[in-house]
Order: sequence, then C-alpha cells, then structure tokens
Amino acid sequence: MKTLLACLLLAVPALAGKPNVVLIGIDDLNDWIGCLDTHPQVRTPHIDRLAASGTLFTNAHCQAPVCNPSRTSMVTGLRPTTTGVYGLAPWFRSVPELRQLVSMPQAFHGAGYHTALVGKIYHTFPPKKDRAAEFDEYGPPCNFGPLPKKKLVEGISEHRLVDWGVYPEKDEQQNDWEIASWAVDFLGRDHEKPFFLGVGFGRPHVPCFASQEWFDLYPDETLKMPPLLDGDRDDVPEFAWYLNWRLPEPRLKLLRDQGEWRNLVRSYLASVSFADSQVGRVLDALHESSAADNTLVVLFSDHGWHLGEKDISGKNTLWERSTRVPLIFSGKGIDARQRSRQPAELLDIYPTLVDLAGLDPVEGLEGLSLRPQLENPDTPRRPAITTHNPGNHSVCDERWRYIRYGDGSEELYDRENDPNEWHNLAGKAEHADVIKRLAGHLPDKEAKHVPGSGGRTLEKRGDRWFWENKPIDSLEKSP
Repeated sequence: MKTLLACLLLAVPALAGKPNVVLIGIDDLNDWIGCLDTHPQVRTPHIDRLAASGTLFTNAHCQAPVCNPSRTSMVTGLRPTTTGVYGLAPWFRSVPELRQLVSMPQAFHGAGYHTALVGKIYHTFPPKKDRAAEFDEYGPPCNFGPLPKKKLVEGISEHRLVDWGVYPEKDEQQNDWEIASWAVDFLGRDHEKPFFLGVGFGRPHVPCFASQEWFDLYPDETLKMPPLLDGDRDDVPEFAWYLNWRLPEPRLKLLRDQGEWRNLVRSYLASVSFADSQVGRVLDALHESSAADNTLVVLFSDHGWHLGEKDISGKNTLWERSTRVPLIFSGKGIDARQRSRQPAELLDIYPTLVDLAGLDPVEGLEGLSLRPQLENPDTPRRPAITTHNPGNHSVCDERWRYIRYGDGSEELYDRENDPNEWHNLAGKAEHADVIKRLAGHLPDKEAKHVPGSGGRTLEKRGDRWFWENKPIDSLEKSP
C-alpha cells in the first residue's frame, strides 16, 4: 500500500500541466475545405476557424487511400509496408505480430491520461475483447446511419451505403450528431487527470446524406463542378486501373449516364458542411470548458475522395484527390494563422502529440514530429509517401508527385504548374533527375499482406495480378 501511495503522489506533479488532447477525425473528407482554397463554394467555417487558430498543413497526405490501413498507420505510427495491413481487413490486433504494438491512446494511457473514444478513429470500433486495452471509456460508435427504408438513388450500386441525397429531416437524427453530443458531454465534465479524447465523424463518407438546410448552401443552378479534362487517362498507365478495379463507388460514365453526377457532388458538399457543423459543436464545448487553455486539438481526414476526377468517384488511387487530406494542429503552445507547405503524413500525428505533450518517446515510430514546422512552417521535411497495396506508391515533395506502380510503370506530375495532375511527365528525359531523387524515397522493404487481408486488396501471384482474390484478366477491362 505504501508503494502504491508513493507512486500516486509521484504521478500528481508529473501530470501537472500536461495538455489534454482532442483528436478529431473526419471520414473520406478530401481537400474541399474553405481554408485549403480548393472547391470555390465549400463552406466549412468551423474547420476554418480551427485552422486560423493554429497551423494548417497544406501539403498533408495519407499513408493509404483506404480507411483501415490509413487509420492503422496513424494510430501505430507505422507504414502499411511495415505492418502488412493494406486492405479493409483485418483489425490489426488480430495479427499476432502486431498485438504488442503501443497504439497512440495506449501511449497516453501509460503516461497517466484518461483516454476516451467516440465514433470512428480506428477503422472499426475495437472488438469487445480488446476495448479495455485501447481506451478507458467509449461513447457511441460510427454507423453511418440512419438509412432510409429504400435507397434514394437507384441504378448506381447495390451497396446499401452507396447513396446520397436529402435525408434525414433533422440533424439530430444523424449518427454524427450523437457522436458530437457525447463528446460535448465529455468536455463539459470535470476531469481529475489530463485526457485524450478521440472523436471520429462518419460524413462525408457515403451515404452522403444531409438535411435540407445543408443542400440549400449549394443550389443546383449555381453548383461548381470539379474540373475535368477529356482524355485525362490517355497518358496514364493501364495499371492505374488495377488499384480500384471493381468497387461499389461508380465510375464517372455511369454517374453521367444516370444523371447523378451533379447530385453526388452537391450531396458531398452538403455532407461536408454538415460534418463541419458537428466539429463546431465540439470546438464550442471545448472553448466553454475548463480545459480550453490547456488542450491540443488535431483535425485530420483518413484520405480523400474523387468526384469525377480521373473518371471515377471514391478513393483508392495515388493521385491528389485521394491522398491529400486536411491536417490542422491548434491549441496550447501553437502559434495561430500559420500555414506549412512542407510535406506532412498522417503517421506524423502520433510522434508529434507525444512530443508536444512531453511524453517519453515511443520506440520504433516511423513518423516524424511536426514540432519543427509548428515552430517554423518553412522548416524542410522529407517527402510524403502514400501506399496502396504492395508495390504501388506515391511520393510527394513541395512541388512534385511521383507514382510507381507494381508493374514498374510510372507517373510524374508538376503539382505547382499542373495542380489537377492532368499531364504525366514521366516519359520526358528532362525530368529524369526528379524521378531519380523521388524514387530514392520508395520503401526498401515491403511486408506482404498479413493473414486475413481482404477488401480492396491487390496482390501479385506468379505473373498474374489479383484484385480481391480474383484474377484481373478474368474481368472486363476497366469495369
């Protein structure tokens, strides 16, 4: 008993002054937010004010353009090429080699923090047997609900979640409202210990549902559509199709044929603004709480989303629309109104928070602390790497994007002069040095798919490629 009491007495001064952490995740949010100056009509006032209060990373990229590997990478601080988690399955703790990894919330719990999760930070809610080991307290999970009895959009996809339109009638009926409400209540409590709170919203992930008030922000008659280039894929390797071969998210041609492209874009924008309103509720609750002056806030999205660009909708590519994500750090000790153009990665969140909170370093993390860029936004960094299944990588620095696919084919884009990535420069001799430099950052070793992998997986077996365990050459071209 004396030993326990002594440990508790020692812990009190050690925790004194430690900042709280609020980690806000938004699912499938691309760079269509006001402060990133991408879509000219998008309205995200609450995310924008968070960015104005801290540092906005304008060149941030996910580790994978799929939910599970992206989020697994963020919470473990390890790349998919290290964990072997590339697809929508498995839950990483089901892999024996990964069970002992110290996740981000575990690092804070070990430092004496009270940890809590509401909504979607991991790809799925941890299974019951693993929950106590990941967080101390749980709110409602993300379920993308509610769903109407009958899909609003038919003739596009049989998948129940691939739907969009005005639904439900009130914001309060949305699962994201429930998630925000739980976070608001949590922030309104008195906390004896510093806390780590993860808040994960589902929108704008499909179904892109929002109540009428959010659609009213984007009248159909004045809606700005994404910029497209006819024949955009003419200079793109055929292998690029392999990364999103057969998916429930529709191709642009089908959207156009069914007259649903404008409706999808409008629904996505409405869903983004609705999600922003729920972020605002959480931020307001924090600002009104006793923790307001001693809390770090991080906002991120797990990956982007296409809305017709490159002839597709959805994610699962190595281009800008899939890889670029919002990333904002704000709060205690972070200067306001800063923007950094340096490459940043989602796996940098973990070591950055450990650094800013003054925790003991966690061994083996592959991300790098962003503290140097928070102190001076122009401090140079290494390129950002996005991976979609073994052998397929994108490398981004301040100006260029280099892509290498599993068959060795390549793309190179001058993002400064060609922000839509319409012109593949990989075959031009004058850019050989750029390709050589960026290719030097490709991973030396790549883990194979872990057992139980599935969902948007691409794998080479012998001389054939398999998409979700089906040989690609048995499917029609570019379905």
